[in-house]
Amino acid sequence: MSATAEVLPPGFGEPDAEDLRQADLPPVMPIAVSTLVLVVTGGIVVAAQYGRPPKLTIPVILLGMAAVLLLVNAVLVLRIKEFARPVFHRVLGWALLAYVVIAGILEYVFIYDHTPGRELALFSAMLVLFALDVPLMLSYSVARWQPPDAA
Repeated sequence: MSATAEVLPPGFGEPDAEDLRQADLPPVMPIAVSTLVLVVTGGIVVAAQYGRPPKLTIPVILLGMAAVLLLVNAVLVLRIKEFARPVFHRVLGWALLAYVVIAGILEYVFIYDHTPGRELALFSAMLVLFALDVPLMLSYSVARWQPPDAA
């Protein structure tokens, strides 16, 4: 018997009920992070072309991939059977409010800076995905650790 095993309390390191529930949950967080990475990458690609006519093919493809991932994530969350939905909805509502304000401020900046039409449309779509994806991550990461019957 090692010295470490003697120091640790009995049952230390064994999964508890919340940990065991996590095994049945879909990969919402990795998909949400991938969505955010695609959106930010698309924005960086557009911003890197500042001062010359932008090529929007790659950012539009990235935006489309991000939209598909966000839709897949929404479906995955809706299909979870044992889930603290009241907690999820409460956090989602407040986080959406905050991120809509953030996205609105950024949209105002783009309009105030006279961003050209095509780029503005692309940035606006990216802001919508950003304002939906981050609250989804926040609300899921809170609700997944709550008891399924949490009110």
